[in-house]
Amino acid sequence: MQVKIHPSWQAILENEFSKPYFKELMDFVENEYNQHRCYPMEDQIFAAFKHCSFENLKVVIIGQDPYHGVNQANGLCFSVNDGISFPPSLQNIFKELEKDLQIPYPKSGNLERWADQGVLLLNATLTVRQSEAGSHQNKGWETFTDVVIQEISHRKENVIFLLWGGFAKKKGTKIDKKKHIVLETGHPSPLSANRGLWFGNNHFSKTNKYLKEMEKKEIAW
Repeated sequence: MQVKIHPSWQAILENEFSKPYFKELMDFVENEYNQHRCYPMEDQIFAAFKHCSFENLKVVIIGQDPYHGVNQANGLCFSVNDGISFPPSLQNIFKELEKDLQIPYPKSGNLERWADQGVLLLNATLTVRQSEAGSHQNKGWETFTDVVIQEISHRKENVIFLLWGGFAKKKGTKIDKKKHIVLETGHPSPLSANRGLWFGNNHFSKTNKYLKEMEKKEIAW
């Protein structure tokens, strides 16, 4: 399986692609896609690294698994393909966005518009078997995405990391908090949101406030 990503990422991650664990991972993924219906589509597995170049990266949002429903996932965490109804977590993200920034509830759940502005929408595991949540965990993806987070932390400064929920917070241990801005809150899933752990976090307005202070272009959420 070929890894097609933005050239700026290629230079940073190419050493990783030659490591034994990554080759084993690609063999596993190729085999899974040949034998089962998996998501996202093969050409979207590395979409996060195509839409958001390393140079343009300003914000990182960390998810866990791609959506495993039919044609939902498009390679960006929390994002769905156009024309797909919004999963509950995405509904809660948009409700918080609407309240935080007083902007209309988005019509499309496709978050490519965020990624193209420098938001890396990174799932910890980049693939999944249809209707089987977590089916591609512990196969090597987590090692790869840990390296991605470490490289961002090491090579850049003042990146804003949005860590939503316990899983993202664990991934956050790879971030140098002296160099970067880390905002944490509960997960947008109904389970967490209904316990009062998501709504009112104001992460979208806070992110733009920090970007403005750094004289960087704000995100049009």
